[in-house]
Amino acid sequence: MNILIIKLSAIGDVIHALAIPPFIKETFKDAHIAWAVEKAAAPLVEASPDVDDVIVVPKKEIRSLKGFIKNIVPLKNSLQSRKYDYSLDLQGLLKSALVAKLANAKTKLGTANMREGSCFISKSVKGKHKDGHIVERYLDVARAMGAKGEPKGFRLNMPSEVKSKVHKILENIAGNFSTDIERLRYAALIIGGNWPNKRWGAENFAKLSDALFEKGIAPVIFGAGKIDEETRNEIFERAEHNPMDLVNKTNLLDAAELLSKAKIAVGGDTGLMHMAAGLGVRCVMLMGPTNKERNGPFLQEENAIEVNRDCKGCWKRKCPKDLDCLSAISVDTVMEKIDKML
Repeated sequence: MNILIIKLSAIGDVIHALAIPPFIKETFKDAHIAWAVEKAAAPLVEASPDVDDVIVVPKKEIRSLKGFIKNIVPLKNSLQSRKYDYSLDLQGLLKSALVAKLANAKTKLGTANMREGSCFISKSVKGKHKDGHIVERYLDVARAMGAKGEPKGFRLNMPSEVKSKVHKILENIAGNFSTDIERLRYAALIIGGNWPNKRWGAENFAKLSDALFEKGIAPVIFGAGKIDEETRNEIFERAEHNPMDLVNKTNLLDAAELLSKAKIAVGGDTGLMHMAAGLGVRCVMLMGPTNKERNGPFLQEENAIEVNRDCKGCWKRKCPKDLDCLSAISVDTVMEKIDKML
């Protein structure tokens, strides 16, 4: 059986979908699974041992008429180099519908929430989890083609250069906290968020960092981009004990390998938190504009902490009330959750 998964972007969405290939191969052990993905997330998909082929879709190149003419035929040839029994459109947008159309699988399936006309190319699967967690919605699409079993996370096989780089980072972290790698216990503090109201704030992370330090758990800051750099700087100004700084110092695979070895991860509803959850790391996810039923840490939604506000789960990128959404979650509340988990 030949299966094409279509999940092009964003990083967090691709991470959610990584649970699908191992789930399919529990039932169809000899299935050949290909994945159509954009360049930015391709390294993650390539690291999945359950994905046999990765097809990079040149989204940027085909935006212009000239780029479309130049790239559409090679993309079509790549997608049609194998005859697919199923294509699973987990994106449900016009761009993924184009890929599904070009691949021309015998059976085209998509998620419960297809948009931009994608439902006219792939059949929308409205399974029993159509209003549930986003990973379960993806799994329902796999179930529609006969896949069975219990949902799990995912695994990644890292290149040797990633393992070597991470080992050096771990040695550095251990040295900074006066221990060795074998006895190192660290918490991943994931400070970013693509929505302003998904961010917990530097003051809170600084207090949490100090509290973890006092318990013998090394706080390690993860993040990327200018805003995370500014948050990192403020954390260092406020914290009594300097956490380890990995902001803008890791790529996706480095971060995944480091997260897999963390004792716990804390942060908002963002890609690296979902990465940690998928790798089986215990996660305390701080949630305000989104809800744990759909977006919580998969298979451990009970570890999410939602704000105590009437407007929680508003799904707005910026608070219309101009509130600092996650400020309603105290450091003490987070530490109580961590203590119970550890």
